[in-house]
Amino acid sequence: MKIHLRLLLFFVFSWTSLQLVAQSNNATIFGVVSDENGHPLEVANVSIKNFPIGTVTDRKGEYLLRIPAKKRITIVYSLIGYEKVERIITAREEEKLEININLKESLEQLEEVEVTRQRKDNGNITRIDPNFTDAIPDAATGGVEALIKTLPGVSSNNELSSQYSVRGGNFDENLVYVNDIEIYRPFLVRAGQQEGLSFINSDMVSTIEFSAGGFQAKYGDKMASVLDIKYRKPIEFKGSVSASMLGGSVHFEDITANKKLSYIAGVRYKTNSYMLGGLDEEGDYDPRFTDMQTYITYKFSDKFDLSFLGNLAQNQYNFVPKTRKTTFGTYQEAYNTTIYFEGQERDNFVTMLGALSANYHPNNDLNLKFIASAFKTKEEENYDILGQYYLNQLEQNPVSENVGDSVLNLGVGTFLNHARNKLDARVYSISHKGAYNSDSHLLNWGAKFQYEKVDDRINEWELRDSTGYSIPYSDEVVLLYRTVNTDNQMNSTRITTYFQDTYEVPISTGELYLTGGLRAHYWSYNKEFLVSPRLSASYYPEWNADFFFRFSVGSYQQPAFFKELKDRNGTIYPEVKAQKSTQIVLGSDYIFRAWDRPFKLTSELFYKHLSHLVPYQVDNVQIRYLADQESKGYAAGMDFKINGEFVSGIQSWASVSLLQTKEDILGDGHGYIPRPTDQKLNFSVFFQDYLPGNPTYKVHLSAFYGTRLPVGPPNSERYQDTFRMPPYRRIDLGISKVLISTDSSFKRGNMLNKVKDMWLSLEVLNLLGINNTVSYFWVTSNHGDMFAVPNYLTNRKVNLKLTIKF
Repeated sequence: MKIHLRLLLFFVFSWTSLQLVAQSNNATIFGVVSDENGHPLEVANVSIKNFPIGTVTDRKGEYLLRIPAKKRITIVYSLIGYEKVERIITAREEEKLEININLKESLEQLEEVEVTRQRKDNGNITRIDPNFTDAIPDAATGGVEALIKTLPGVSSNNELSSQYSVRGGNFDENLVYVNDIEIYRPFLVRAGQQEGLSFINSDMVSTIEFSAGGFQAKYGDKMASVLDIKYRKPIEFKGSVSASMLGGSVHFEDITANKKLSYIAGVRYKTNSYMLGGLDEEGDYDPRFTDMQTYITYKFSDKFDLSFLGNLAQNQYNFVPKTRKTTFGTYQEAYNTTIYFEGQERDNFVTMLGALSANYHPNNDLNLKFIASAFKTKEEENYDILGQYYLNQLEQNPVSENVGDSVLNLGVGTFLNHARNKLDARVYSISHKGAYNSDSHLLNWGAKFQYEKVDDRINEWELRDSTGYSIPYSDEVVLLYRTVNTDNQMNSTRITTYFQDTYEVPISTGELYLTGGLRAHYWSYNKEFLVSPRLSASYYPEWNADFFFRFSVGSYQQPAFFKELKDRNGTIYPEVKAQKSTQIVLGSDYIFRAWDRPFKLTSELFYKHLSHLVPYQVDNVQIRYLADQESKGYAAGMDFKINGEFVSGIQSWASVSLLQTKEDILGDGHGYIPRPTDQKLNFSVFFQDYLPGNPTYKVHLSAFYGTRLPVGPPNSERYQDTFRMPPYRRIDLGISKVLISTDSSFKRGNMLNKVKDMWLSLEVLNLLGINNTVSYFWVTSNHGDMFAVPNYLTNRKVNLKLTIKF
């Protein structure tokens, strides 16, 4: 740990020294951004072109921005609905320049209904700049999800997975939309190293919106969160290429000369071999993940266009284990286990999605959208792995010459794991969404018909032998430790509808918006009909200080899809009803200035009353539901986020979340116990910096701390899952150098004439080299006691990445 601390202190000292040396190379610009009539414009963007440096105007339209001195730079002023303005300046050291800008309203017709007053339909939605996905250091799970994990209320203890938990909910309780199409992920994935790429291609993203709870009725029937992604409709030719030690990507986008046809397409490839090479479990890792996506739009007229979203992804995970040596325990009681393997694992997950959208907008106040989509997943999981293990106690006496050596053998055993699992699932849907905007109302409505077909065949068993006898013990036959053998088919339909209205209440003390909505859901499989009312309020008081208050209350009911109907033995329980959550969220935003720079403090209190829950247990990223049981529970906590220019002209933030979530399994007599996501404290940071006077050198840092999550022995009763794994601690550091930019003086050859931006990044993943635990492998001693051997995540790795945009 001393080495880790020295490494961190060395980095902090070195970077601080560079900052102090270069402070005098800055200048300051300030002023007011207003419209053509002289009215100040709030949240207008003021940025340096081709550099990640910028700020936004306050309620008075005022801004202040530190810029590099003695350099010819372009300042860009922009706001949705207004024409962009650029100013080229060169400032002297410590010079202060006043630049006032008037923005003209854009006359270009919007392709879909856009609310020009951004406050009107905001609610509990957080908007994130997609450019941050280029900056955040990431173990190749997906730039968007890596950003989401730094937000308040969101937690994750697995850098190899794009999945996350929100305010006590599990992975299956999160909604993900891309261009209004709900996204599904493979069902059989058991570990982060098998998961591969997330669906979202960050090269194609135009907007990111996220809600950690209390979201509106227009979003679907899940209990935890909503991630709403929009892919771009190109307006000119662009492209990008990136390559690193973890994979690569390429994307192109263009529009025809007549402005009718536009397309954006991307291909990604990822391999985890480098990351997995440092795990305790040594072997031949051969994971290959590929993904191809496209979004095509044809504009028949100014009022009608047709779009197609297509995706084809294949995740192949091949693994031949050899040996594993893991040391664990405490300073007083240290243990070591050694496992010798035979066999292999071969998994294949293929997913396909196609969606056709017709968008009709007779004017800027009315939009009608019709969507037809088809999703298919074909998954195979095959493994036969034999392991023979030794469990030893280690000498811990520091004065002993045998310190660290084995002094006592506690157990010898064998296990054999077998699986031939297949799952085919198809989801077809047709839907309609509409929006109408008037002076004081914003109406949203929609309806959806969905057909689902699932074919699930599981043949999975585990044999355990300890010191010559199998577990569970029998003196007559050899019994399997665990077995699942099922052949399930499910065909069902769903019908969902929603309607909501956002109303501007006329008051004299500020601006008040009320949003009321109602969702209805019917599932043919269990004949359940659900109605979910939701209400939210947003209030902007006319105070000298910039405050914003919001309140939401509503019913969030999550019908089962397929996994929630199965118990650990694979038996289907058709009578399982929807899980229910009544949520109350109270939040506020406070915008202030510190060090002459803008900041925003966001705070939220929430409470969820949970009923008709299906209990579950988590192993890595696999959720095993206990459909034969039911529970009730609650989740309560507080989330805080401070966001702003900790470094002048560049955004960073820190999030803190406090949470308690418990459940009571009905009829088991053990009362309330922690839910598997009961993480008391979660802290995350996304920090950016640049070398003053030379912003082509940048630093990006993400840091995470999450307290201990509950876990229990395999195949145990749910009330036994009270043992806590160690806290999750991780710091990822990225250092980048811009090689080429539009304003760069770099002398380009013929091959680089088309390049707009090029930068090289050096990422140090898991900077402190901490062994984080994601799950446990349980071994049995000679006396029948079970020991939890930690499955560690990745150690420190260095990744080199080159990105080119043209």
